[in-house]
Amino acid sequence: MNTYEGLFIFPEALDEEGLDQAIGRVKEELEKLGGSIESTARMGKKTFARPLKKQKAGLYVVIMFKLEGTQLDAFKARLKLTTNVFRHQFVEANGVEAAQEA
Repeated sequence: MNTYEGLFIFPEALDEEGLDQAIGRVKEELEKLGGSIESTARMGKKTFARPLKKQKAGLYVVIMFKLEGTQLDAFKARLKLTTNVFRHQFVEANGVEAAQEA
């Protein structure tokens, strides 16, 4: 299994309870594919540099997770169909840790 750092942006219209539910759905989809959550960090609301799809800001959450590399594309497809994720980006955490150590 590979370790990934996922940056998820949720719509700013979500309240605290709605954000909890949205993060829960992401975790459910990940676990359906055999992945596991390492950690979750909420970064709060951040304003975009320019409006995206009529949105001016979003709620940023970083989730560290483990998942087989072959399942990553399936996870991305599930995010588009079943969750409230506005945007997402994944980076393999092994490379991130090596860069931080240097």
